Amino acid sequence: MADTNTRTTFGYRPLYIQVKDSLIRRLIDGAWQPGQLIPSEMELARAMGVSQGTIRKALDVMTAENLLVRRQGRGTYVAEPAESRILFQYFRIVPDSDEASFPDSSILRWSREKANGAERESLALPKGAAVWRIARIRNLGGVPAIAETISLSAARFTGFEALVSIPNNLYRLYSENWRITIARAREKLKAVAASKSDAGALGCAEGTPLLRVVRVAFDLEGNPVELRVSRCLTDQAHYLSELK
Repeated sequence: MADTNTRTTFGYRPLYIQVKDSLIRRLIDGAWQPGQLIPSEMELARAMGVSQGTIRKALDVMTAENLLVRRQGRGTYVAEPAESRILFQYFRIVPDSDEASFPDSSILRWSREKANGAERESLALPKGAAVWRIARIRNLGGVPAIAETISLSAARFTGFEALVSIPNNLYRLYSENWRITIARAREKLKAVAASKSDAGALGCAEGTPLLRVVRVAFDLEGNPVELRVSRCLTDQAHYLSELK
């Protein structure tokens, strides 16, 4: 279990928000690793000089944001990208049967390329920067459903070329290999027509209506990490968003 830090001095924002930010800093700095049991509320309250209720409120928010996971009778743990609830937080394409299943993936190609305008804008890259660009197909129930292009900053993902293969769960890869935790994502949806390459990859006719989902994923500090453009067949699936 990670050691608690020395007493912290806070400013004038709501106290539980400041405590939350301080705890997130431990995730960013690597003091708390994915899957690790964190100190108890009492230990954290004592170390940070705040009430146990304030700690609990901060942990509640972090749990709601899928940064932490509470396990009955065992304590609170740093969430791992492999957690099914986290995977489905970021995957919203569901079969029309509503039987949600996480897709498998097959890599078509991946290479280091000069970033285009959309990649530079989305990933906050300078002109002339390079990206790793990954093209893959995602299957639902063994049937091609999504053609996907993923772009990552080559400068941030040093050593990417040494990968022998690219796994299905990319967010876990980022966490384990580069200590990058995806904390949130922004998506834009638009109806488009299948291009010739999309039609070939998805086994549909050119011009077939597709749902394009453009996602930018951000780390714990709010920095853009990944640009993902997904072109989705929706003849047997739909995009599901639960609003609270």
